[in-house]
Amino acid sequence: MSHNSVEKLVKMANQIGDFFGAQKIGAASGMAEHLRKFWAPHMREAISEHVQHGGDGLSPIAIEAIKLLAAEKKGAA
Repeated sequence: MSHNSVEKLVKMANQIGDFFGAQKIGAASGMAEHLRKFWAPHMREAISEHVQHGGDGLSPIAIEAIKLLAAEKKGAA
C-alpha cells in the first residue's frame, strides 16, 4: 500500500479513535469492533502492518484497537 494510502488510514483510524475515546470505557474494543465490521481486510492488514513498524501518527486508542485486532487474528489462526 502506498505511503499516501497509509496516511489516509492513519487519519481515518484517529478519527474513529477520537469518537470511541469520548466513550472512555471500552474505547479500544469498540474501535476494534468498528474496524472489524466496516474496514476491508486489506485496510486492516495495512494499518496493522503500520503499527508493527511503530504506528507513527496513530493515537494510543487506535494503536490499542489495532493490536486487539491483530491478537484476535493470531488467535483465530
